Amino acid sequence: MAIFSLLGFLNIRLHRQELEAATLTSAERVSDVIRRSTRYYMLRNDRDGLHDFMQTVGGEPGIVKLRIFDQSGQITVSTDAAEVSHSVDQRAEACYGCHAQSQPLTRLNRPDRFRIYRMDGKRVLGIITPIENQMECSNASCHAHPASQKVLGVLDANLSLVKADTQLAAGTRDMAFYTILAMIAVAILSWLFVWRVVGSPIAELEDGTERLSKGELGYQLDVKAKDEIGDLAQSFNDMSLQLQAANQEIVAWNRTLEERVEHKTRELKRAHDHVLHVEKMASIGKLAAIVAHEVNNPLSGILTYAKLIKKWVERGETNTEPKHGEAIQCLELIAGESRRCGELIKNLLTFSRTAPINLQPTDIVEVIRRALMLVQHQLEMSGVQVQTDFAAGLPLLQCDPAQIEQVLLALIMNAVDAMPKGGNLWITSRLAEDDELQIEVRDDGSGIPRDILSQIFEPFLTTKEVGKGVGLGLAISRGIMERHGGKIEVQSEVGEGTTFTLTLPRESRAAAWVETANSAAAV
Repeated sequence: MAIFSLLGFLNIRLHRQELEAATLTSAERVSDVIRRSTRYYMLRNDRDGLHDFMQTVGGEPGIVKLRIFDQSGQITVSTDAAEVSHSVDQRAEACYGCHAQSQPLTRLNRPDRFRIYRMDGKRVLGIITPIENQMECSNASCHAHPASQKVLGVLDANLSLVKADTQLAAGTRDMAFYTILAMIAVAILSWLFVWRVVGSPIAELEDGTERLSKGELGYQLDVKAKDEIGDLAQSFNDMSLQLQAANQEIVAWNRTLEERVEHKTRELKRAHDHVLHVEKMASIGKLAAIVAHEVNNPLSGILTYAKLIKKWVERGETNTEPKHGEAIQCLELIAGESRRCGELIKNLLTFSRTAPINLQPTDIVEVIRRALMLVQHQLEMSGVQVQTDFAAGLPLLQCDPAQIEQVLLALIMNAVDAMPKGGNLWITSRLAEDDELQIEVRDDGSGIPRDILSQIFEPFLTTKEVGKGVGLGLAISRGIMERHGGKIEVQSEVGEGTTFTLTLPRESRAAAWVETANSAAAV
């Protein structure tokens, strides 16, 4: 664009110079013709004829004014009659070229003869032509001039440049129009060329890159160009194929890894099932040993007393005193040990059988109060003081009140057994974070040894004296809490007491847990 602008400017400038040169040449010719014509009238000393000639020529289109002034600067002939016989200032533009120096010049260079000025807003070209003293003038009989006088006067011709300026403006407009048109055409052609050579291939590359980003690996561009753009497109095609090959390799490796992981998972599952089976068998063996130990003691006593009574009966000693009373005592011991075995079997059945949970809106404070009412006599007999602290405004809890009451009774009775000489029992309830309700049962009894605290919820683990429990209460309580979607936690220090914390969800989670628990119980 800059080149076209420069070329247009230079072309307009050259056109202006050519037009001005042609105008100057034409003006010079007109001035020379007038000078030659005035020579004829001057030789005849015909001032009237010269005046008429000047008026006639001055009326022609394009001529603004014609005048002749002598060497002293006096206007002798002019198309403007008002300025005849007036003198012009020798410092004026028309005279300054000759009279700039102390001695007037007899010859002027061609550029010094021309001047351009404005008249009524229009440009005017002035040309001065010296009228030289020739042989015919110096020999004339009527108005001879001395031969030493080189210049007789000056012809000042003023020509209008309106036509030339009009042509120059029209030419400038046309040149500017065609230059702008050429620039637009070149710009359009350049844009088309650039788009075809650069823009279109780049657009295809961009589209190909977008396809690659969307996962269309292996996409190929139609490479036509043999230049750098073509090399770039070929590099893109090579990269696309490499990405496709790499992706296929990754997919193959993923498939292989998935197969290996699946194979290892099956092996781990088999190993896990085997471990579970081993653990189950070990648990069953441990449970069987515990049950055998728990049942063996009363059965041994029953067998011993049964053999002893049989021996007394065979001897007929049961009908006499004191053997009769001793036999009665043995029978009572046998009945007691039998009841002990029955209670053990009942607890085992309770522990192994999962009872369905019957959810219903429950006031947990009422459940706690009902549990305390059931053991009020044992608490008073043991000298245990109960203190309660129930948070106000507790919401209704979705739970099975009978089973929660069973858990509370087990915890309260454990606390009573831990305080044989009396003590304090605190029961509190509050709403915890995550929309859960907590019940805390705390005593200041003997506490639980640290070495068995982590095993306190295992079946048949007990810290009570022989005959006061078989160690299933806490295991059953944990099962109930888990089936409600809650949990039971314990903190204890020997000699300071024990704290059990029950955490129960309110509605949504509880319902989900219970549905799962009941499904498992049905199975």
